[in-house]
Amino acid sequence: MTDETAPLRIVTVCLGNYCRSPFAATVLATRGGPALTVRSAGLLASWEGKPAHPFMIAAAARRGYDLTAHRGVRVSAELLDWADLVLAMDTAVLDALRDLAGAGNAPKLRLYLEGVDVPDPMGRPEGAFTACAAVIESGADRYLPRPPD
Repeated sequence: MTDETAPLRIVTVCLGNYCRSPFAATVLATRGGPALTVRSAGLLASWEGKPAHPFMIAAAARRGYDLTAHRGVRVSAELLDWADLVLAMDTAVLDALRDLAGAGNAPKLRLYLEGVDVPDPMGRPEGAFTACAAVIESGADRYLPRPPD
């Protein structure tokens, strides 16, 4: 039996856990409060243990979020098992997660934005990070707990 008072466990996943997924996790955790427990991860090991991209840290700060404590994590089967919901930032990440997740975790997987990829700002100018942050923040409401009627 599920404990209805337990927080919903969400994992946000992007390619490197360097730009999009750390910001999405921070937005969800901040706005969801104690009703959500949120982690982020990436498919690649390249940024494990490293802070978020400086442009994303700056874009987050301009929107009132603090990404300075973030350190990259690589997605694992254990993390997928832990989650109630796994949100991929784009369809390529979602496809890779389907391969990793197995049948038991497959129902937990979905795109962060239904039917739309969150654009990857990596390798682009700082404005792309600002635009990406706006897209992520605007999509967060669908995962936030609804107040009782």
